[in-house]
Amino acid sequence: MRRKVRGLSLAVVAQNSGVSIGQLSHIERGISAPSLHSLKQICEALDMPMGWLFDGKEADEKNDSDYIVRTANRRILDLGEKGMTKELMTPDSCPGIQMMLIIIQPQGGSGKEPYNNPDGAKCGTVVSGTLGLEIDGKQFELMPGDAFAFDARQLCRFWAIGEEVCQVIWTVTPAVY
Repeated sequence: MRRKVRGLSLAVVAQNSGVSIGQLSHIERGISAPSLHSLKQICEALDMPMGWLFDGKEADEKNDSDYIVRTANRRILDLGEKGMTKELMTPDSCPGIQMMLIIIQPQGGSGKEPYNNPDGAKCGTVVSGTLGLEIDGKQFELMPGDAFAFDARQLCRFWAIGEEVCQVIWTVTPAVY
């Protein structure tokens, strides 16, 4: 699912991970299991923490995991060096859109260099704290309740302003994680 969400071919993942296309295909179809070393290489090629595979979070007895992500079952991506975490709030079964709770520590953010995505859109709202947002070189200061939306091809970066933790509900299309 992660490979498909990222729009990567087996050949690209094989090249970036050092694992053969045949082995990757067998792993995806459940025919074989990778070694921990291969698994680490595959996760790196897919830009995902290995912990996402071992978090032990199971769908509840209602078996609603294709539609619902319970608070306790959110996958968390800790970007420690950037001073922020991203909690994934949408199920993998919906790769067309992805919603995250981004928690940015004071002085944390996406980095000094703006980035973009090849297609899609981004939008969100500030839940708490103050968010600095730059879109194509224009800077904004957003307070709780303020919302934003822009084409994902535009260059952007974001950061927490002040000494308070900033929380943002951030949505992207298509899913990137």
